Amino acid sequence: MLWPATVVGATAGLALASIPGALLGILLGQVVDRRMALESWADLRGRLKGARPAGVSDQDLLFVLLGRLAKSDGQVLEVHIQQARAEMQRLQLTDGEQRRAIEAFTRGKNGQDGLRVPLRRLRSQAAVADEVLRACWRMAWADGRATSTERELIVLWGKWLGRGHDTVAALGAEFEPRKTTSVSSTVSYEQALRVLNVAHGSDVQAIKNAYRRLLSRHHPDKLVGAGASAAKVREATEKTRELHSAYAVVREQRGFR
Repeated sequence: MLWPATVVGATAGLALASIPGALLGILLGQVVDRRMALESWADLRGRLKGARPAGVSDQDLLFVLLGRLAKSDGQVLEVHIQQARAEMQRLQLTDGEQRRAIEAFTRGKNGQDGLRVPLRRLRSQAAVADEVLRACWRMAWADGRATSTERELIVLWGKWLGRGHDTVAALGAEFEPRKTTSVSSTVSYEQALRVLNVAHGSDVQAIKNAYRRLLSRHHPDKLVGAGASAAKVREATEKTRELHSAYAVVREQRGFR
């Protein structure tokens, strides 16, 4: 992350008083960055022009985070979009709220919103912060694996939310698949077709429809708010992983996205 006032302070201090001046400039710049919520040169330019710093509102925050995670490794997959839709269903968003959530998800993919300030505003709401982090972990595990980039982002966001590394990791463990899964990385094409309940000669759209229908039916988010036991949620999570794995095999074999 770029701290513009810190850079300016260090540069000016170095020019005026060599290394001691640069160190003092860094300290002063960090204070300015934090107090003015500056996370980019665009923020600094906006403040100099009298505008409020750019940032995401609390209402849009969750879906901006989910969009950032989905795009963190370069490509947003169908499972990421399905996961975002599942979060909308879990929160029982209205049509208007869903449109706003989609816009926030898209902004998150573009990575233009500053996140430190809105996340820090939730530090005093531990339960809310934990739910935000759980949703982030669900997105990270949506494709069956949480990458190092996704983990680093969630840990950083947890820090801004006032949650320690161990707490963040424990929340993630709730959604981590067991080491032994029902569909392995070496599953055959025929096995994958059976998991998706589609015939060998099914067209691409039929395969996509079957996958989405099964994913909607078995998604664990439907159980989270229904008082289901942890065992039931984990079972649904494993079924969802199985569907993701099978769909990935069929998609690779048939050559479609």
